[in-house]
Amino acid sequence: MEVERKHYQQLELTATAAAANTQALAFVLPLMVLYLVPYVVLWHEQFSAAALEGLVQEHGVRVLFLPLLMLLVFIPGAVLHELLHGLTWAAFCEKGLRSIQYGVHWAALTPYCHCKEVLPLKPYILGGLMPGLVMGLLPALVGTVMGNPWVFFFGLFFSVAAAGDLLVLWMLRKCRPDDLVQDHPEKIGCYVLRRV
Repeated sequence: MEVERKHYQQLELTATAAAANTQALAFVLPLMVLYLVPYVVLWHEQFSAAALEGLVQEHGVRVLFLPLLMLLVFIPGAVLHELLHGLTWAAFCEKGLRSIQYGVHWAALTPYCHCKEVLPLKPYILGGLMPGLVMGLLPALVGTVMGNPWVFFFGLFFSVAAAGDLLVLWMLRKCRPDDLVQDHPEKIGCYVLRRV
């Protein structure tokens, strides 16, 4: 979206990587409680000593490889997470996918997605929410309904992974509906363009 900047006041809403990681932790505990309490209440028998012992007996030493399995799921999951941001934002960009830039912050070993176009507030928020909804909330709900701990914990894991996205959206909570948003090219956060 092309914008005549002289008609807008620009506000920077950003955080350093260290501050963002610390602040995003404020979302982790509430997310875990919100997800775990219903699952444990509905499927409490899965957490009995007998059930946990049966899990270890069934899978034996393979249980020790669970952290490696999580890493193998996390790497493509992190890429998919960023793809979901980009595909959602691209749907609202005049130049489509040409306005989306993907890359890796090698110092932190994290992939990123950057939208180069200015977007209206609602599409920017939708793009920020999409990975947490598709990879987090939806699988967690399905896992809770089905009583499937693997699907549930996948959803919980990727909801927690979306805590940084929730932080950026939290920064936007005082925005006006007609504000425009420009993804920050280097920092975690964005610029808000408010008509003057």
